[in-house]
Amino acid sequence: MSIWVLGATGRVGRAVTARLREHETVPVGRNLRDGTGIVADGADRIAAAIKAQRPKVVVNTIGDYAETAPVIARACLEAGAHYVDQANDLASVPRLLGLHDEAVAAGGTLVTGAGFGVLATEAVVAKLCEGRPTPARIRVDALASVAVEEGLLGTALAASLVEGLTTGGRRYRNGKLTKSRIGAGATTIVLPDGDRVTAAEGPSAELLAAHNASGAPEIVATNAMLPASPAARAALPVVKLLLSPQPVRRFAIKNMAAIKGKDAPRPRRHSWGHAIVTWPDGTTHEGWLKAGDGMDFTAAVSAEVAARLVRGEGKPGAYTPAAAFGPGLALAAGGEFLLS
Repeated sequence: MSIWVLGATGRVGRAVTARLREHETVPVGRNLRDGTGIVADGADRIAAAIKAQRPKVVVNTIGDYAETAPVIARACLEAGAHYVDQANDLASVPRLLGLHDEAVAAGGTLVTGAGFGVLATEAVVAKLCEGRPTPARIRVDALASVAVEEGLLGTALAASLVEGLTTGGRRYRNGKLTKSRIGAGATTIVLPDGDRVTAAEGPSAELLAAHNASGAPEIVATNAMLPASPAARAALPVVKLLLSPQPVRRFAIKNMAAIKGKDAPRPRRHSWGHAIVTWPDGTTHEGWLKAGDGMDFTAAVSAEVAARLVRGEGKPGAYTPAAAFGPGLALAAGGEFLLS
């Protein structure tokens, strides 16, 4: 009944492993130094190990999910295992959700977006829409506050950042995912605790999760991690163009992953997921999910999902976290709802 944590030496991997200490947890990575766990590098080798050793649950924290998730998730289904990751981009999440029928046929559960990204806004939308008709429009804001940990940026985060920049902006119009300018719609938001933060539109999987949770035809999603200054936002389309060729993208990821950061406290006291939902009759409801450090919340979500899956609480198929376990998952991970 083991839980494998891929990328167990990284920040999220270490935190997930620590939270699952009451379970049989096996670290998997390329730089394990204490002689425990499984040394494996690359999605294909990890997939082969999963098929051979048949863990119960696999938590993927190694990043580059557009490439690694389908390979590893399919290996999990073949081995009778369940799968969890923290993807939050519009290349990775749809690919994983596209395995739904395969997962149902195999009797396995695949959960993508199991972190602050996706769940913090998905849970608020799901709560606000409970027992109500389909809304007309939704705005969601992912407002993470994250402390910087000394060390390398790492491939997982670097790949996520580059993928976001190269995808460009997105929003739902008339029920269809359409292009928009990345960094558009920048808004300064006053938070319930009195802090202020600027967020702008980006190509995050919060869009897809909000659409699936509500059916709303018009959805905008913003993120506080995008550059806040007008000059930086104006440069984003140029950066997108420069990073479009695949070799340039790989070079950028490699170099960004090697950037070494210094310890720094999180910029705001809390992380917030925020949603404003409007119905055709003009009724509007607003909600917030309050959490601590965004990375800590991500680890808590992934660990909670893994623990539920190992207990047999999942349902066959591929899902985002609230779709798999309901908005109460955010509370179990340490969040708090503030709803109007």
